[in-house]
Amino acid sequence: MSHVEALSQWKKTVSTYFGHLSGPQARGLALWSFGMVLAKSCGITSVVGLLAPLVESSESNLRQQLREWCYDAKDKKGEHRQQIEVSLCFAPLLRWILRWWRVDERRLALAMDASNLSDRFTVLCISVGYRSAAIPVAWKIIAENWLGSWVSYWKHIITLIHIEVTHGWTVIVLDSRGNDAK
Repeated sequence: MSHVEALSQWKKTVSTYFGHLSGPQARGLALWSFGMVLAKSCGITSVVGLLAPLVESSESNLRQQLREWCYDAKDKKGEHRQQIEVSLCFAPLLRWILRWWRVDERRLALAMDASNLSDRFTVLCISVGYRSAAIPVAWKIIAENWLGSWVSYWKHIITLIHIEVTHGWTVIVLDSRGNDAK
């Protein structure tokens, strides 16, 4: 299968699992994710360099399209632009991942992790353990100088994904460093 055919199939897959996204939003997500896999990098220069020939676009146009996909609605060009509400993607992403489980295998390991980026912000992330890897499925970014407990943030993140884990599942939650302490 050529990369062009694979990208077309990937766009259909993304649209299927993230049915709440508009056509342009699903296309942007498909382009970003497909490009990152091909480039083995999430850098826009690498992604654009590999994707531009596949989508028959100039690198500058594709770069702007991918940048705008990440922008808030008010910062995008055009009248009908919408921003991606990332938290609405958490449950569909987990639902998609859970489809990989065997029907008779109903055990799930979730890992909670707080990662700091210097003194700028902290990412609170919940990942699914799958085949010796961790797949991030839900997160919250908070300012590093924010004072208070993270407990309400963790509860909110879990609330966004809990509906996908139906009755009959055994869920183990792993916490990397006492995330209720802050």
